[in-house]
Amino acid sequence: MSPDSVTLREAATPALVLDRRKLKGNCEGMTTRSHALGVRLRPHMKTLKSTEVARYAIDPLHGGIAVATLNEAEYFAQEGITDIQYAVCISPDKLPRAARVLGRAPQFSFFIDSLETAKHAMEFARANNAPFRIWLEMDCGEHRTGVDPEDPMMLDLARLLSQSPLNFQGIATHAGHSYRASGPEELRAVAHAERLGAVSAAQRLRAAGIEVRGVSVGSTPTAVNLISGEGLTEIRAGVYMAGDLFQVSLRSLSLDDVAVTVLATVISDNRSHGQIVIDAGGLALSKDRSTAVGPGPDRDYGLVLDVFGRPFSPELTVADVHQEHGEIRVHTRRQFDLLPIGTKVRIVPNHVCMTAAMYDSYLVTEGTEQIVDTWRRTNGWQ
Repeated sequence: MSPDSVTLREAATPALVLDRRKLKGNCEGMTTRSHALGVRLRPHMKTLKSTEVARYAIDPLHGGIAVATLNEAEYFAQEGITDIQYAVCISPDKLPRAARVLGRAPQFSFFIDSLETAKHAMEFARANNAPFRIWLEMDCGEHRTGVDPEDPMMLDLARLLSQSPLNFQGIATHAGHSYRASGPEELRAVAHAERLGAVSAAQRLRAAGIEVRGVSVGSTPTAVNLISGEGLTEIRAGVYMAGDLFQVSLRSLSLDDVAVTVLATVISDNRSHGQIVIDAGGLALSKDRSTAVGPGPDRDYGLVLDVFGRPFSPELTVADVHQEHGEIRVHTRRQFDLLPIGTKVRIVPNHVCMTAAMYDSYLVTEGTEQIVDTWRRTNGWQ
């Protein structure tokens, strides 16, 4: 899609900017790392939700993706992707919709962690000739969803899922608690425990005579810190494609690797209060303050860059947000002079998944302020 504006300085704001060169580098880096571990990569598209992005992210040795909503599954299925993993425990009311996705994407699969839902899936599959592909989700320490690997129900559930007309794929888990790690040493420990838990669960099922084809784990922090891929078939990760300030604080990537920023315009200044106001507030940036509890420095609601993507010295952050206003605390007279009303700035988001959710497209650049394309993305649940 051709952009309406030629450069970022001409673009309407707020807008979401995606640096294609950095995106490409991040995707190639994670694919290479996965292969070095002897594991295939299943990129999770929940962050960037774009077909154009998926083309860079998909591992040619795998071909599949993960998603977080059925809306995403439908969108990518319509775009011709056939291996789509809905990496969420499905509810029984969504089974008819899942069957429609399966009709377009024959390798579509989803998670289950309860006997009740498994029985509903079996009944629906039998009545509607829908051979669902199903992963048993195991809890490896986050305690959100998933079966405790020590719970005898895990074996019962696996036996039920392995029965016709269902197509049991294997064990999946997600170490979401990796985002609470205090540093690299703890991240490596979480990554090791995630892998070991999933592999051990798969071994117990195999010992009971249940075929386990896949062992799927992942998050960006654990994927970056995983030392061995032994026993795994795939890694799921997603935020690495875009990056954000929290991933920088976790050392999953560097600030220079962050591919997504929010373009905003200075709309007011108040030198007596040491304040500049931009037209990007809580809706445009999100109110996520992940770095406030992370191992790195607190970056408030986002790090301020100039329109070329360069940080100011000393660094500026969006210190406070209202619905449509962001407040930047300015430290020097020179910074006021550099940021008169009408100036375009770019904000590195704290948590890119939350930030990107408000936008329906990306202004695509390649290391400059020149806009080379506009890419659409899907949003919502329906």
